[in-house]
Amino acid sequence: MAIATVNPATGETLKTFDALTEDEIRDRIGRAAKAFTSYRLTSFEERAGWLRAAADVLDAETDQLAQLMTTEMGKTLKAAKAEIGKCAAGCRYYAEHAEGFLADEPADASAVKAVKAYARYQPLGPVLAVMPWNFPLWQAMRFAAPALMAGNVGLLKHSSNVPQTALFMEELFRRAGFPADVFQTLLIGSDKVPMILEDKRVVAATLTGSTPAGQSVAEISGHNIKKTVLELGGSDPFVVMPSADLDTSAGTAVTARVQNNGQSCIAAKRFLIHDSVAEEWTRLFVEKMGALVVGDPMDDKTDVGPLATKNGVTDLEELIEDAVGKGAKVVVGGKRIDGPGFYFAPTVLTDVTDQMEIWTEEAFGPVAVVATFGDIDEAVRLANDTQFGLGSNFWTDDKAEQDRFIRDAEAGMVFINGMTTSYPELPFGGVKNSGYGRELAAHGIREFCNIKTVWIGQGGQADAGSKTE
Repeated sequence: MAIATVNPATGETLKTFDALTEDEIRDRIGRAAKAFTSYRLTSFEERAGWLRAAADVLDAETDQLAQLMTTEMGKTLKAAKAEIGKCAAGCRYYAEHAEGFLADEPADASAVKAVKAYARYQPLGPVLAVMPWNFPLWQAMRFAAPALMAGNVGLLKHSSNVPQTALFMEELFRRAGFPADVFQTLLIGSDKVPMILEDKRVVAATLTGSTPAGQSVAEISGHNIKKTVLELGGSDPFVVMPSADLDTSAGTAVTARVQNNGQSCIAAKRFLIHDSVAEEWTRLFVEKMGALVVGDPMDDKTDVGPLATKNGVTDLEELIEDAVGKGAKVVVGGKRIDGPGFYFAPTVLTDVTDQMEIWTEEAFGPVAVVATFGDIDEAVRLANDTQFGLGSNFWTDDKAEQDRFIRDAEAGMVFINGMTTSYPELPFGGVKNSGYGRELAAHGIREFCNIKTVWIGQGGQADAGSKTE
């Protein structure tokens, strides 16, 4: 894929960029490694000051940055502004809490025959972040803020269709006062990722993207004994039990499905409705999906903008064609919208079965599939009937049912009577083919730290009192 800004609302190529050469990439890695030698010695207070300054820049430049993000990948302007606000809040969150999250953790010194014993969190070094286009600022920031606060340095390989947002990230940290080369954007294609992972100066990697991309990064990193965190695809279930508020759950379901124009790993994608309320709930859901305004993402009245790429439209068409050919019914939408740009109508499919590709493949766009179930056992089985395990949504006012879903959902995140979202305060990540490791909260900042054991004995004490590991 060419490194270029292509406006999804018009299909027009606005700006292209040259990719770094291999020599330039190696030079950037060298600069990152050199920067780490001194940056790791900076104080939490210094890092926090710089990160708060970055948040201030985001607040001050929200309008122009939101326009850039919308132009590059098509999210609505109001969604872009909200994303920028979330990034500023994430920066301030880690500026305030990082030192506490990484404070020394005392151990029972007497149990290990020491005067003092504890675990210390220390940074690893240069970390490669491979990020997607759908949340071009937030995805990168939820890596960058904790990584930089921990004392690591970052190398960002962003998606090739959001190059200007990627370059802004590097500029942002430089303007905020971070030392030179502590955070660098690498304008490169995915074909150059292996050479970076194989470079001994790069010590770890994180990727948000497709399962195949995660497998590739994990394989190369594993061969080179490097830590990885992977946040991959999702096919999140949205389960509605009879005790749920039907109108509220149906309204939330629309937002959960079409957030970011339907292009979100944690968007609800499979809507599983109890037989006893399926007819009424589906009527409400279809009515609300059909009322969405599709149009110019710069217009505040728009609910759903274009997909980010032309291929995204084709992928949805193929999934729907397969489903309809196997018996699914299109009750609203179901096709691309004629005209310039990469628009697709909000769509609801019913009578969907596990024989259809759309049941197992992640539909990345405003397309929802509805299926029904008879009891809670079937609901749990259908919810878990996927290769993915990122988020999950369960609607019920029954405490026993809530406990059952929390216990048995094969997912990294369970949201009861609400939609899956990310918060700096909560760990974020999945299981199964949705990846491993966690971002955000205390868990996220510790992922790229050396958890160093420290044992201190009396002067002259020979060893820790044990001859075995």
